[in-house]
Amino acid sequence: MKRIGFAKLSALIVAAALCPGLAQEKPAAGASKEGKPSEEEMMKRWQEAMTPGPAHKALEPLIGEWQLETRFWMAGPDAPPMEAKGTTKSRWILGGRFVQEDVSSEIMGMPFQGLGTTGYDNLKKKYVTTWMDNMTTGISTSEGTADSDGKVFTFHGKMDDAMTGEKDKPFKYILRILSADKHIFEMHDVKLGAKSKVGELTYTRK
Repeated sequence: MKRIGFAKLSALIVAAALCPGLAQEKPAAGASKEGKPSEEEMMKRWQEAMTPGPAHKALEPLIGEWQLETRFWMAGPDAPPMEAKGTTKSRWILGGRFVQEDVSSEIMGMPFQGLGTTGYDNLKKKYVTTWMDNMTTGISTSEGTADSDGKVFTFHGKMDDAMTGEKDKPFKYILRILSADKHIFEMHDVKLGAKSKVGELTYTRK
């Protein structure tokens, strides 16, 4: 028996899930049944949703190996920041759909490791991120948009604060691409108002 390629088999499984009536008589191309899009139209939409585009390529400046300088205002916006250095490596994964970032640094003298992903959701028309590290047991997510030049990305999300016990604290993150060799990532606690910046990470290409 001729073996079916994995990619083709996966497509058939998804198509069957999307179209329970696949085994029945197929409607004409473009036709709908009970107000639903045809099998051809559904497959077209799926292909469009899964294909990386210009919004993904806007993340290309993040790719590479970087020297990392961090500043965190743990004692308040008017207090001196806590500073540290580290390294990070970012690469494309899943066929250019997401950027994976691996961070190695320190916080309060303790080793710090983090893993983040950034991509663009073609369905939501928004940039999406995930973040996890060795100083939490949770995963934080955020969604955002880019400016017209594709150089400033603004994300909004929520996080749990283990120190205060506060859950779902609203946060804003701003990624500023200054050049092909430098970008800055800011963390803002929106509840602090005008002095909301609590963290700043500066990436300089190695």
